[in-house]
Amino acid sequence: MGRKILYITSDQQRYEAFGCNGGSIARTPVVDALAAAGTTYRRCHPQSVVCMPSRATMLTGQHVSTHGVWMNGVQLPVDAPSVAAVLRDAGYKTALIGKSHFDPFVDPFFAFPENSLASRGQHDVLRGFDHLELAAHSGAGWLHYASWLRDNHPEGVGMFYPVLDAGMNVNGLGGGDTGAPQVHVNQMPTDWYHTDWVAQRSIEWLRSLPDDEDWFLWVSFPDPHHPWDPPASETHRVDWRDLDLPAGYIEDAAVRESVIDGKPRHWRRWYDGTLVANFEAPTTWAPASLTAQQVREVNAMVHIENELIDEAIGAIMATVIGKGWDADTDVFVSADHGELQGDFGLLFKGPYHVDGLLRVPMIWRPAPSSGVQVSREVTDPVGLVDLAPTFCSIAGIAVPEWMEGAPLPATDGGGAHQRVLTEWDSSLFGVEMALRSMYRDGWLVTAYLPGTVHDGTEGELYNNIDDPLQRVNLFDDPAVASVKEDLLDDMRASFPVMVSRRSVQAPV
Repeated sequence: MGRKILYITSDQQRYEAFGCNGGSIARTPVVDALAAAGTTYRRCHPQSVVCMPSRATMLTGQHVSTHGVWMNGVQLPVDAPSVAAVLRDAGYKTALIGKSHFDPFVDPFFAFPENSLASRGQHDVLRGFDHLELAAHSGAGWLHYASWLRDNHPEGVGMFYPVLDAGMNVNGLGGGDTGAPQVHVNQMPTDWYHTDWVAQRSIEWLRSLPDDEDWFLWVSFPDPHHPWDPPASETHRVDWRDLDLPAGYIEDAAVRESVIDGKPRHWRRWYDGTLVANFEAPTTWAPASLTAQQVREVNAMVHIENELIDEAIGAIMATVIGKGWDADTDVFVSADHGELQGDFGLLFKGPYHVDGLLRVPMIWRPAPSSGVQVSREVTDPVGLVDLAPTFCSIAGIAVPEWMEGAPLPATDGGGAHQRVLTEWDSSLFGVEMALRSMYRDGWLVTAYLPGTVHDGTEGELYNNIDDPLQRVNLFDDPAVASVKEDLLDDMRASFPVMVSRRSVQAPV
């Protein structure tokens, strides 16, 4: 037997979601124990802060400019490079259970294989996975979870928050106790909810395998992505009234707006509700209307969802242990990107390259039998682009030339991880936006390419050591001009040339 690989992801989850990363609200003993037995990466960035481009990077080990999925609604071709296919060819059984989002969700005519396959109740080989059981954030659509819910608990389909209205616009209606946008009291029993479904389907797949099988399982939870509608039976876990405001939220409106005004102009325009260049943010909602109480309630819902994810991981790990596989299993826990979650008075995600969106969990518990020695924490910058090469290394497979990352370091100072790159391109509502960012040596620099809002001269520069909340934009500060130019030169030299920019095929 070789080493098995359990890859666990969440959707739109912040770095500090877990106790091992400084979280003090959600109780996450399972993930914290994995971190204690392995390593926590203190600076992991996605290569895009939106779902489809980031997930394409996870699968291909390529930057966005290379794989070409530059914004949501752009399909990753079924014949695109895939680490799952590499592992399958090497003899691994491979599965993805939960959210994939390599195809657009909005697919009424089954033009894309994920919806088409799921609508027929099939689990066929696709993108290198022997087995797929797919879920999204609700009971709508035809993915496996939606079909299961419709067949077994049809009354549950309408219990989720209705994200899209009849005109396919993102719903901005508020709910809960504070009227917070996309907060909803969901009467669904916990064992109907997608977090539990993903865990149970993962467990069943693992139980179906022979004891001597080598396997790669990607478990992909749809939470804590908005809408924030965990089962009502679980809301006792965290009372929003008891929460302190998150560190990134600036309660004084005048101070908050002064900080926003120090950033490129699209920040203030979205805050005021005069510009929308965001994925899945309600077009009729202005962040300036967000109250401190609403921030507390959104955060409470997120903490509840994070606890449910941790418990679901615990159930999966119990199955791994019960099958006698734990000593031979490498476990990874990460997320596709973060969530603003109240930082600077904002929610959701978009072209805002700050830590709320850029910094994600990355935990690796090597297989105990492997003898791999890791530091308790690694501070060298890494990216999601490094996961596919790491999986190959674990499997004893040469890293394919088309992968652009490098295997995750076990300790600091190896030299292969000095910088991490993130890019954003979007064309939404007539607004063209393009950002390029690099983190290196404690500095985060972002350059804005010419577009609808920016002329190519604006940018952001943060000293994360002195300013961890990224409130002081130093991009135009002459005192650090030489630092900025050095970082920009390095970033320009490090980014791959854009290979393709495929057409947008659906809204999301």
